Amino acid sequence: MKHIPKENNFIFLLFALVFFLLLGAIVEQMHTDVGHVVVRSSSVVMLALGVWSFKGTRHRFWGAIGVLAAILAVVVIELILDIAGLRYTHLMLMLGFFIWTTWLAARQVLFTGSIDDNKIVGAICIYLLLGLIWTMMYLLIAEAVPDAFIGLQQAPWYDNFSELSYYSFVTLTTLGYGDITPNLPIPRFLAYMEAVVGVLYIAILVASLVGVRMSALNSPGE
Repeated sequence: MKHIPKENNFIFLLFALVFFLLLGAIVEQMHTDVGHVVVRSSSVVMLALGVWSFKGTRHRFWGAIGVLAAILAVVVIELILDIAGLRYTHLMLMLGFFIWTTWLAARQVLFTGSIDDNKIVGAICIYLLLGLIWTMMYLLIAEAVPDAFIGLQQAPWYDNFSELSYYSFVTLTTLGYGDITPNLPIPRFLAYMEAVVGVLYIAILVASLVGVRMSALNSPGE
């Protein structure tokens, strides 16, 4: 397989993240009987693309491959045996993977070289990853405590994925429509912490990246 240039790797990750979120919305809109299969299978595809986008990081890449293999095994067993306890394992592995990917992306965006278009795309990826990290935490809580959220149906996580992704990004961007609201102290804590992180990220990180990029473009000799 052809090696991905490090200067272009984030476009693959961005595609994977948007595809994962869009597919979840399409499945919910269509109310298909195989929706849970599509969502769980697409999580593996999305994670595979995410791993591939970091192929140049070697030992971190192989560590992510191990997590991906574990998630794939859990998904296959889930689909065959439908063991409820594996839902938590699946969500925990995905949560760990998103945190890991966010760390790898942040290291490349924040701590290497000058600002370029790829790093701007990387900053967008980190923002989407933050929303998905909180989505996984909300899904874990909703799976364990059915009445943790008002306005959310009691269903397995893959049926609530699109709803809680929507809630997570609405909270991250501080829109707060109010159609889904946390009903217990822990989800409330996670909600306001997500809002704080979202505001700080936009205000500090993205503004800084764009500012440095514009300064580089306007400086003499560029």
